[in-house]
This record gives sequence, structure tokens and C-alpha cells, in this order.
Amino acid sequence: MNCPLHIPENAQVLLDYGARKLDAERTETLERHMAICPGCREFAAGQRAMWEALDSWEAAPVSQDFDRKLYQRIEQEVSWWDLLVRPFRPLMVRRGVPVAAAACLLVMAGVLIERPTGSPVPKKDMAQMESVQPEQVEQALDTMEMLSEFSHHVRNDGQESKL
Repeated sequence: MNCPLHIPENAQVLLDYGARKLDAERTETLERHMAICPGCREFAAGQRAMWEALDSWEAAPVSQDFDRKLYQRIEQEVSWWDLLVRPFRPLMVRRGVPVAAAACLLVMAGVLIERPTGSPVPKKDMAQMESVQPEQVEQALDTMEMLSEFSHHVRNDGQESKL
């Protein structure tokens, strides 16, 4: 048998062994393998310990008034949005609606003034890429080198005349 720890497709076999889901033939084959493989033996021991701990675990009993307390707590909880907006609610009810309506009218007036309905909005010209031939690049580099040499000579001539 190939070691299940080294072959991902067979790893489920070890988990099924720990959960006691394997048939008798596969269980026997795996136990023979575990007799010579310390890694699988250790994994199976860990699985066995985990299953024993789960089998022995008992949930705490639920109190008689658990449902009542749960529903009270659900009713008392308030969302973060309500907590944030609660101090401003009196202002929004009294002054908020007219202020919001005035703000909307101002925005709409600004949009209508900026863009009259009769004229379409012109599209911006998109940037165009030019294709450059390698000879053009070489010529541009030669020209830049020549200009660099020229500016170097001009600087040297200017410094000699000042001396």
C-alpha cells in the first residue's frame, strides 16, 4: 500500500479510519501499513484521541428561560447605523427634509445650467500612438549625442574666454 500521507488522494482513507467508516478489508490493509509506517500510526493515534474527546464531550444543559432571554436580547440589540444616526434624528425630521430638497434642486439647476439639453456633449479626442521605426530611433539618439557634444564644447569655450 502507498502511504496515504504522501498521496493526497489517499489522505481521506486515514480520516475515514479514524471515524470508523472503512470496511473490514481496507481497515486491515491500513492497519498492516500503520504497523510499518510511524507517520500514519501517529496520525491515526491523533485522530483516535480527537474522536474519543468528541465522544466524551457533553454539552451544558440549556436553561428553561433560554429562549425568552435570547429573544429579549435580540430585541434590545441596535444596529451600528441606528446608533450613529440616533443623535441626528430630531434634526432630520424637523429641518432635514426641506434642506435635502433644496440641495437636490440646487444640484439639478447646476447640471441644467452647465449642460443645456439641446447641445450634445463633445467627446474628447483620444490619444493616438504613432509607430516609430528603428531607424528613426537611431537617428534621434545620434542627434541627441551630437547636441550633447555641442553643448559640452560651448560650455568649455565659454569658460576659457572668461579666464
